[in-house]
Amino acid sequence: MPQVRWKTRFCYVVRTLTMTSPYFMQSRPVITRSGDQNAASLRSKLNTRRRNQGPGSSLEVKVEPEEARISEQRPSSAPLSTETDALPLSSHSRRRKQLKVEYDEDEGVPPVKTEHWEPPDWKKQLGYIREMRSSRDAPVDNMGAEKSYDSDATAHVRRFQVLVSLMLSSQTKDQVTAAAMKRLRAHGCTAESILNTDDEALGKLIYPVGFWRTKVKYLKLTSAILQKEFGGDIPDSLQGLVRLTGVGPKMAHLAMDIAWDQVSGIGVDTHVHRISNRLGWLKKPTKSPEQTRKALEEWLPRELWSEINWLLVGFGQQVCLPVRPLCSVCLNQHSCPSAHKISPTKRPKAASPCSPDPTSASTVKTEPGQESDVKHERLKKEPLPTPVSPNAPKRKIKT
Repeated sequence: MPQVRWKTRFCYVVRTLTMTSPYFMQSRPVITRSGDQNAASLRSKLNTRRRNQGPGSSLEVKVEPEEARISEQRPSSAPLSTETDALPLSSHSRRRKQLKVEYDEDEGVPPVKTEHWEPPDWKKQLGYIREMRSSRDAPVDNMGAEKSYDSDATAHVRRFQVLVSLMLSSQTKDQVTAAAMKRLRAHGCTAESILNTDDEALGKLIYPVGFWRTKVKYLKLTSAILQKEFGGDIPDSLQGLVRLTGVGPKMAHLAMDIAWDQVSGIGVDTHVHRISNRLGWLKKPTKSPEQTRKALEEWLPRELWSEINWLLVGFGQQVCLPVRPLCSVCLNQHSCPSAHKISPTKRPKAASPCSPDPTSASTVKTEPGQESDVKHERLKKEPLPTPVSPNAPKRKIKT
């Protein structure tokens, strides 16, 4: 009897394991969607193959539940591959969902460094210009903005006089600007004295600088701002200087360099603009001094920004003239791409003193915001000053 009980319990345990373990399950109902004939066909083939291989093959029984689970998740419209049915199934043949690999564009990739451009032979050309300017006898050396202020005046008055000299020098010879500044200093060149001087008297003091009527208005407006906000001094920042009436980027950079001894940029006037294009110091030709300034600052070392204006202005006044440059005496005639080319022979017509002199600054671009005033002043005709003796009969002067 004990032996019978032991066998009964052993059969019960084996029966229980067989019913609960997926490795010994002979058949298991598969729940599929309606109309899924492919899944039913696959289950039928698996059962037939298992019966043909005999009850000892547990490999096929082990795979069947996994295939049944896959058939439950597969949509009814997705057909099964015929190649899968023909191959024997194993535990390593489980179908895995393919993952789509996507790459983020420009993520974690360092930006491509652009090659630093600089003109060929520019150091050699600059050395030759220094050699040609070694005598320091150009008009800018003796009558520029650095020589226009009163050395005995206070610091803020000297800075104000530097700004006034730069405002008067636009489209005007240095000789004319220096004479006008001399008369202004004798009259009293401060923000307060200019405000107390009427427009007619101020015009006579600065005459015959280019566009003197417009500059009278600019001097009055700028002096009012400086007297009210800065106590007669000038701003110590580029943004503050450009905000003043009649002051553009060129004047602001030069004022920062001369008055405050701070290099904020390159002061580009007509000479620097012309010579930079002739020497090929720009990546592509420019049409305005402001474009030239930005192009030069991209490659020219900062320690040369203060010197380049003084060098090129004097070089343009003596050798690289606006019309008929003296290429035969220039040391850069063999490396300059514009050497020995015919210069334009067209000259501006001689007009009233408001018109710029063709040999000095006829090609100077007006500062931003001054174009309308300059065009308006060009329409005005002014009588030319002529010496008249006291005994000479009066006559009409044609305008």
